[in-house]
Order: sequence, then C-alpha cells, then structure tokens
Amino acid sequence: MFPEFPNVSLYSDFMKVKILNNAADMFLSLGFKSITMDDIARSLGISKKTIYTHYNNKTELVEAVTNYLFDTICCGMNTIHERQQNSIAELFEIKKLLMQHLKDEKSSPQYQLQKYYPKIYTNLKKRQFEFMQDSIKDNLIRGINQKLYKTTINTDFVTRIYIHGVMGIKNKDIFPLNNYSMGTLMNYYLEYHLCGICTEKGIHELEKQLHSSQSTKRLHV
Repeated sequence: MFPEFPNVSLYSDFMKVKILNNAADMFLSLGFKSITMDDIARSLGISKKTIYTHYNNKTELVEAVTNYLFDTICCGMNTIHERQQNSIAELFEIKKLLMQHLKDEKSSPQYQLQKYYPKIYTNLKKRQFEFMQDSIKDNLIRGINQKLYKTTINTDFVTRIYIHGVMGIKNKDIFPLNNYSMGTLMNYYLEYHLCGICTEKGIHELEKQLHSSQSTKRLHV
C-alpha cells in the first residue's frame, strides 16, 4: 500500500519515481527486451493503466529510465569529485558507484539497448562521452599535479582511449558475461589503464587500491 498524499501532484511525483526505480532495477537485472509493462505493473502491485498515465509506451519508459540512471550516476560522480581525493582513489570510487547502480550488468543492458532501442542508445552514448571527457581529463590533470601520473602523457589522447576502453569491455561478444563479471573487468581495465600512465608513486597507490578492492570482495563472498 502506498501512503496517502495530501494532493494529486505529490502522489504523481512519488509514483513516477517509484516506477522509474522499479523499471530500472528490472531492466538491468533481466534486460530491456525481456521486461514488459505488465511485468513492471505486476511487480509494483499497480495497474498497467497507472504506468501509462506517466509514460505513453515502453520506449518512452526505457528512455526515461536510461536518462534517470545517467543523471543519478553523474550526480554520484560529481559528489566523489568534490571530495578532491587522489586521482587513483577517485577512479576506484567511481567504479564502485557504477557497480552499485548497474548491478554488474549481468543482462548486458548496453547490448540490448543498442539492438532494440538504437536511437536511445546513440543519444545516451553521446551524453556519456561528453560527461566522461570532462571528468577523465580533470582526473588526469589532477593526477599529474599530485605526481601520480606521468607529466609526459597527452591528456586528450588518454581521455579518449580510456573512454573507448570502458565502452569496449561492455561488448559481450569480446568479453562473454559467463567468463567475466563487470566488476572484474573494471578492475582489470583500471589496472591496465593506470599502469601505462602512473609514476612510481602512482603505482604504489594503484597497488594499495587493488589490494583494498580484493579485500572488500573477499569480505562479501
């Protein structure tokens, strides 16, 4: 049962967020293609008509969910950035944030989004690149100033190759989900990326972060 609200507008906002959260969870767990509007309504204990009050069709809901997830993750990344910790620790914090929100991507949502909702995928990819470009370049500049990254790196090139790699490890044809979890792939990729740009001081920090990440994983097994 949902709580009674004093006005329709407040209830509408609450219900919209409820639908978004629930749909996001189901899409990421089981895939954008597999989940129907009936499935979402049933899981919430509401009528499908209630969902259509807010979203005209499934495509509109998928677009709202992807934008909602993107904005939520960007907000989280900005919060991490504001802490102004060292650049390597920041990348591992961002990795944790992504894993929390993307549920290890076991259903390969990016692949399904690209296949079944190409227009939404293209728009999302553009927004991701624009946000990540600024975020990663800032991380590189701060890392150089903190003497964690080499001063000789070309920040524009490294930014672009990093983004390309992050997108690439989500390709399930190259990295089958049965063989690699997304968390493991992100750890491998961060180590690969950082080993190429770190100073000796940076390598020590990388080893510290990898050790901490492995210890945390063991605690949750």
